Amino acid sequence: MNHHDAIREEPAEHLRFAAYVHELQQVTDAEEAGLISAVLADPDRTMAQSAVLRHLDRRATDLHLGPAYERWAESMAQATLRHPFLARRLQEWTLFRAITLRQSWRPDALLASSDWLQRKAAAASNADALEILAERGRTKRIRHTARAGLKHRRSR
Repeated sequence: MNHHDAIREEPAEHLRFAAYVHELQQVTDAEEAGLISAVLADPDRTMAQSAVLRHLDRRATDLHLGPAYERWAESMAQATLRHPFLARRLQEWTLFRAITLRQSWRPDALLASSDWLQRKAAAASNADALEILAERGRTKRIRHTARAGLKHRRSR
């Protein structure tokens, strides 16, 4: 028997990750916070947070432009309270929402945000955010993307 004939078993954490992602895709609004808490209780903290992060990004993408976002974000903030990375991602989604909807936001909050949010904001259309990021974005890529966005806005 050679090594190609051997059946490789999927590691248990990969199977749990796939199951969590599937469950989170199917969860009702009423059961969402409870399921997230259950996933985050998994002994493999990194895997659990990764599954929840994928869910938060998917849901925030769907909700951030509408009024349901605020209540959802409050619920998710409670569910992720003891998980700083996830809590920060929710805060950054809320900042991105404010920037996108042209609500009140602070430039220093954008400049202190992660590369993820700065890249996302640099690819969006808020001129104030683009100007800030074109000048003071954290990376060359962010500054370049923001400058390109400004140039595109001016050429219209």
